[in-house]
Amino acid sequence: MTQIYGSYTALVTPFRQGAVDEKALADFIEWQIAEGSQGLVPCGTTGESPTLSYAEHARVIELCIEVTRGRVPVMAGTGSNATSEAIEFIRNAEKAGANSALVVAPYYNKPTQEGLYQHYKAIHDACGLPIIIYNIPGRSVVNISDDTLVRLADLPRIAGVKDATGDLSRVSTLRHRLGDRLALLSGEDITAVGFNAQGGHGCISVTANLMPRACALQYTLCREGRFPEALQVQDSLVPLHNVMFIETNPSPVKFALSLMGKMEADVRLPLVLPSVESQRLIRAALEMTGLL
Repeated sequence: MTQIYGSYTALVTPFRQGAVDEKALADFIEWQIAEGSQGLVPCGTTGESPTLSYAEHARVIELCIEVTRGRVPVMAGTGSNATSEAIEFIRNAEKAGANSALVVAPYYNKPTQEGLYQHYKAIHDACGLPIIIYNIPGRSVVNISDDTLVRLADLPRIAGVKDATGDLSRVSTLRHRLGDRLALLSGEDITAVGFNAQGGHGCISVTANLMPRACALQYTLCREGRFPEALQVQDSLVPLHNVMFIETNPSPVKFALSLMGKMEADVRLPLVLPSVESQRLIRAALEMTGLL
C-alpha cells in the first residue's frame, strides 16, 4: 500500500476581487504546515476547482508545491467529468512535482461502472503519479462500487480511495476484499474517527482548514490505536464539523477563515456567501471552539 495517511487539508482557494489571491494562499499554506497538517490537497471540491480556469488550476497546484518545498506531501486535485481534461490536469500536476493526485468520479454525465473503470484506467495509463479515487456520489451522482474499486486496485498506481459516502460499512467491505492494498481516507469529518477505527488511514478534511493541529492530532491518535483520546478531540471539533456544511462547501469555511483573518470570504458564482443566520451560527461555533 502507498504510504498515504493522516490529516490532509482540503485547501480552500482564496480569492480577492475575483482573482486567485496568491499571497493569501502562500501564507495559508505556511500556516497549515506550521500547525502540523500531514498533507495538503489543492484544487479539490473545497478549492472550488469547477470554477477555476485551466491556468488558475495549474497555478494553484504549482504554488502549493513551490511553497511546501517537500515538507509535506501535496495531493493535487486533478479530476474532471471529461477524461481527456483529467489527463491534462494530472500530467500538469506530475510535471509540477505533486506527490499524488486526487481524481473525483466524473460528475453530471453519469457513467456506468464500466465507464468509471475505463475513465480511471485511462488516467492511470497516462501518468506516473499515485492516484486516489474520490468517491462522492452526493456531488457526482454516481457511486463507485466495491467491484469496480477491486478491479481498479489491480492497476499499480491506484493507491487509495477517498470515500465521502458517509457509509462506514465501506471500510469493512473494502478491507474484506482488498486488505491493505489501498489507502482508505475518509471524506467526511464527522464520521472520520469511526472510519479510521474500522481500518481507515486518515481523512481529507475541510475542518482542518480551521484547526489543522487538532485534526492532525486526531489522526495521529487513531494511527496509534488511541481511540478514546481521538474521540475526545473529535468531540471538541463537532461544533465546527456541523457548521462547515450548514450551506454548500466551501462557503462556510471561507467565511470562517475570513473571521480568523486568513483571507477574504469571496467565493465564485454560482456559490454565494452564507446567509446572515448561517454566518451567526458559524461565528458562534468559532467562539465555542476558541478560534475567536
